[in-house]
Amino acid sequence: MFTKELEEFIAYLKHEKNASPHTIANYKSDLLQLAQFLENKKLSLRDIDNIVLRGFLAVLYDRGEKKTTVGRKLAAIRSFFQFCVRKHWVDDNPAKVVSTPKQDKPVPSFLTEEEMQEFLDLPQTAKPLDKRDKAMLELLYATGIRVGELVGISLEDVKFAERLIRIKGKGKKERLVPFGKMAEMSLRAYLHVRSMINKGQVEESPLFLNYRGQRLSSRSVERTVDKYIRRSALKRKISPHSLRHSFASHLLSRGADLRVIQELLGHESLATTQKYTHLDLKHLLEVYRKSHPRS
Repeated sequence: MFTKELEEFIAYLKHEKNASPHTIANYKSDLLQLAQFLENKKLSLRDIDNIVLRGFLAVLYDRGEKKTTVGRKLAAIRSFFQFCVRKHWVDDNPAKVVSTPKQDKPVPSFLTEEEMQEFLDLPQTAKPLDKRDKAMLELLYATGIRVGELVGISLEDVKFAERLIRIKGKGKKERLVPFGKMAEMSLRAYLHVRSMINKGQVEESPLFLNYRGQRLSSRSVERTVDKYIRRSALKRKISPHSLRHSFASHLLSRGADLRVIQELLGHESLATTQKYTHLDLKHLLEVYRKSHPRS
């Protein structure tokens, strides 16, 4: 086992990389699975090479694990060994020569503009938690931010005069993201009743609070989106991340530059943003057929 090394790696993910609790939990689980495999083989950390790792991946495939899951486990192992090399616990990263399984590329789920309008109108009562939900959903769609970024927003991060929010993204990188009039209206309506959540016993800093008056968790946001999906007429799988996909595809369909969308989403690579281009293929074909002289 490599308990000490794993604990230091998890602390590094949490405090230096600012990884989400979900990512940390997955990486820890994946690496504990590798540790168990090594223990069964009576191998130590320094015994691991690319042959051993391929044997571990073969066991995962034999168990019927999906390519996406195997790819995530390999990414966790690769990141862990990169950390081990920097700490001089091992001489090389054996995972760097192991190929990531070729992934299927499903189309990201997203809502049409009409579906989004209906979805955002679902929280309708004057209850403080409903006003919070309305503001939360409007902000997710208005900014395209991740759920982890949404729950990390504090009151001082919101600049109403400029309609900007300071977002703390992956790796503690900060960016300013604009929001529109509808999101502003919903935010102001929520802030007007925010102190009524839990009868005024609320934390001062977090923007979005749970019913106990504490900072909302990512899991709570997921449950909230699921609740409104069940109330809607939508019959397909929609997640909080679908609002991010919708944000990107709607901007693209209305002519926004891909690099602007990249900056708004907080993507380091343009290639990550380019997955949204195929979402708008129908619109591109319509424009082509109407515009090209020999179409």
